[in-house]
Amino acid sequence: MNILSWVIYIPLQILFLPIVILGALLVAYKQIVVSKKLGLSMTAIEVINGRWTMHIFGMREDKATVSLAAALPNTSLFGLWLCLFPLWIKHKISGRLALYPRVPELGSETIADLIVARTLYFDRVIERAVGQVDQLVVMGAGYDMRAYGKLQCKNVSFFELDQPSVQTHKLASLESSGIASEHVTFVSVDFGNENAVERLIESGFDTSKKTLFLWEGVTLYLSEADVRKTMGDIRNTAPAGSVLLADIYAERFIAFAGKGSRKKTLDQTGEGLDFGLNFSTNHDEVLSEFVESESMSIGETFFMGRKNDKGPFVVVVEMTIG
Repeated sequence: MNILSWVIYIPLQILFLPIVILGALLVAYKQIVVSKKLGLSMTAIEVINGRWTMHIFGMREDKATVSLAAALPNTSLFGLWLCLFPLWIKHKISGRLALYPRVPELGSETIADLIVARTLYFDRVIERAVGQVDQLVVMGAGYDMRAYGKLQCKNVSFFELDQPSVQTHKLASLESSGIASEHVTFVSVDFGNENAVERLIESGFDTSKKTLFLWEGVTLYLSEADVRKTMGDIRNTAPAGSVLLADIYAERFIAFAGKGSRKKTLDQTGEGLDFGLNFSTNHDEVLSEFVESESMSIGETFFMGRKNDKGPFVVVVEMTIG
């Protein structure tokens, strides 16, 4: 069946090429132009598009993401279907994942695997750690829908932090898609002028309870000083045993994604890149030195692309307080 799937896929993909291009243009227009008009994050759409794709290809059940994506004006599910239909047909015939989306071997990931692999690595740590905490805080939540899926059955309190414009739009989209959100405490934060942890406490966060902080897809947009400040605020607020789960990018990724046409695209929605670490050599030591300098200890790590001669381009890292 796998050979048959390739025999069908290749001519179908060639035939669909003009349609794929049309779909890509439609998705890009919604993601870049519409997001800019609404004053919303463009990169947050990349995440929800990736997770919608993972659900459609049977990689990760996420009905909440599918429902929310259908209600968002700044993405196009029709455009995504136009792009992915030949690959989806191949998957249905063979029952296997190939090209995109896929589950790469740890260390062999490419930048094309970023959203899919990063999501899976975060999920792996969350699944293990969530049973050991009382609160879960999603920092810079965007369109993350983990609090509306199977984690909702866990005995934890949920908090989502984000900018007022993003959060207002998400709440309206949740309501229009019929997704209940009463179990989540939404904390609007002007990150440039307000202390996120202080706003969290004002909203009912209990500083005596162990907490899992999710900080996905955020650090690369901040300065090193802001990253360290946030880590320090969490360390000084949450009790021992609390976990900060984050992704930290290599300087080479920041350089790659922050120049040329990619920079112009990010500038459209004011999402310039800044902080990264030099993972070109001794990436384990570089990460350990950084985390330990903030008086945290390292748990599980996933260095993506570490088999590349230039070193990994990002790491998903579990950091423990106390």
